[in-house]
Amino acid sequence: MNTAEETRESQSSASPPRKEGQGKAVHDGPILELAGISVHYGAVVALNDVSLGVRRGEVVAVMGPNGAGKSTVLKAIMGLAPVVAGEVFWRKAPLAAATHEIVKEGIAFVPQGRRVFTHLTIEENLEMGCLHLKDKSEKQRRLDGVMRIFPILQTKRSDLASAMSGGQQQMLALGRGLMAAPDVLLLDEPTLGLAPIVVKEVFEKVSEISDELKTTIMIVEHNIKGVLDIVNRAYVLDKGQVVFAGTPNAIRDSDILTHVFLGKSGAS
Repeated sequence: MNTAEETRESQSSASPPRKEGQGKAVHDGPILELAGISVHYGAVVALNDVSLGVRRGEVVAVMGPNGAGKSTVLKAIMGLAPVVAGEVFWRKAPLAAATHEIVKEGIAFVPQGRRVFTHLTIEENLEMGCLHLKDKSEKQRRLDGVMRIFPILQTKRSDLASAMSGGQQQMLALGRGLMAAPDVLLLDEPTLGLAPIVVKEVFEKVSEISDELKTTIMIVEHNIKGVLDIVNRAYVLDKGQVVFAGTPNAIRDSDILTHVFLGKSGAS
């Protein structure tokens, strides 16, 4: 049975950003795991022997400077990058190679840059997230659930996506990802290019998705301070390799971010 199709409980109250050690229960063992993944684009090594994972119930960040390979991690999971070594495991079994099959397995990907269909209405954009779904009542249930989390989409459901602000389009992109009813949601730089007040709202919505829909999340993010406030764990990448992994507090207490972003050790 495809658990991505299971009914999820929905609550009406908003949840505050996650504090370390809080949030729903996290189950041992990764639901999604990269084991020794290497990705090459010709002579360019994008990832080199990368191993990381996310357990059911977690929000996990992948961080690092530009060119570190963060987005390539998500593309490797979705079958969108040329993996030359290693394996991606989904529920301890090798993950299918075809992207559409990966989505059916219960993994949804919200790529960088929003990429909404500007010539379609908001509701039509959302429906693009579950094209394979034939059950009209289930499709309506999902629409209702997404619009409870993003009330602005309900208000503007008949408007063209082209009329939305950048922040509203990002909410639409997140909502479209949720229409697949994923067990794991992959987010690539969801706050990129947004105003600070909208960035805060996006992070709040990511926490709400995790807490209310029980969705496991892996997020690539450049806003280090903001993302560390909402995740259970984080991986730091540099030059295509994992150089640090730990809790938000462990990362804050180390000098790893200073090292990878500025190329030097922190103050002693």
